[in-house]
Amino acid sequence: MEDSFRFADDLGPLKIVHVHEPAIGLKAVLVVDNVAKGPSIGGVRMAEDVSTEECFRLARAMTYKNAAAGLPHGGGKVVLYGDPKMPKPQKAALLRALACSLRNEEDYIFAPDMGTDEECMAWVRDEIARVVALPREIGGIPLDEIGATGWGLRHCVEIAVKHAGFDVAGARVAVQGFGAVGRNAARFLVEQGAVLVAAADSVGAIHNPGGIDVATLTEIKDRGEPVTAYGDATGMASEDIVAVECDIWIPAARPDVINESNMHRLRTKLVVEGANIPLTHGAEEYLHDKGVLCIPDFIANAGGVICAAMEYHGASQSSAMESIAEKVRRNTEQLLDTVRREQVLPRTAAVALAEQRVRRAMSFRRWSTFSTAPGWV
Repeated sequence: MEDSFRFADDLGPLKIVHVHEPAIGLKAVLVVDNVAKGPSIGGVRMAEDVSTEECFRLARAMTYKNAAAGLPHGGGKVVLYGDPKMPKPQKAALLRALACSLRNEEDYIFAPDMGTDEECMAWVRDEIARVVALPREIGGIPLDEIGATGWGLRHCVEIAVKHAGFDVAGARVAVQGFGAVGRNAARFLVEQGAVLVAAADSVGAIHNPGGIDVATLTEIKDRGEPVTAYGDATGMASEDIVAVECDIWIPAARPDVINESNMHRLRTKLVVEGANIPLTHGAEEYLHDKGVLCIPDFIANAGGVICAAMEYHGASQSSAMESIAEKVRRNTEQLLDTVRREQVLPRTAAVALAEQRVRRAMSFRRWSTFSTAPGWV
């Protein structure tokens, strides 16, 4: 088992819980990172190659994301080992068992992430009540259906392009990971006049400098087919989308897809991180030095968790969408003003913004002053 304490610092994690039920094949990890601002919200990520380290990194990203967005929640994450495409009855059994295993972990609120969706959250709700992003039929605001994260990315892009020196209209967009986040980001940006020139999924990638029809590609994905089933485009390996020339490159899949081994292949002006931790720190530094603007994940892709938190507190869909636009635009503007004024890496400015808010919240809690508080020994 991995040495969980090697992830610890003065912000967290509060706890790491390993769940193992061999009889049904359940293996999962919960990381509750920091709850100074309130109970943690973070998605359940399902994949066969997840790890405790990935879970901690994602939970910390959620701490920063929720703090930057001004939400009364801390950061947490669950990784569930397994193939997200397994038969539905088997997947439902795992999610239900996971919910039951974590029934008493009240510092964590379930939400969807890569490999899970609103239906999965409905299974969780049937076992426990501590869940967000439910189907509309049971009173939720379905994040994937309305494209909450993609909606936030669209507003982030509208602010970022001004600082990158070009317009959304006519901008060439490449989306790595044409799933719920990627397809909605593409849809919203195309509505603003951008052109989708490349898209990738786990099977392959496609490229058409003249433009890819987002509606047609979405229909193909909805049928369960890969992006390579799209006819009017050149096919290529998934990883080769990194080398497609474009103006906006959106990673919307797994962590560390841009790293020290391929960062030199990227040919774009702006990277807007739709996935969580999709670039290594070294890659962000390299691209920054090359003049490529990279908007960090917890600033750019906060739309989903903003919507989830508002659902949890009883808000309507329309007010959630308005809040996403307002919060993401404000934070992106504030971030880029700091980058320009202080000449620092965007992630450095973003982390400073989020940590300031987390530490301020921590200062109000009893345990933050435990060692010096009168009467404590």
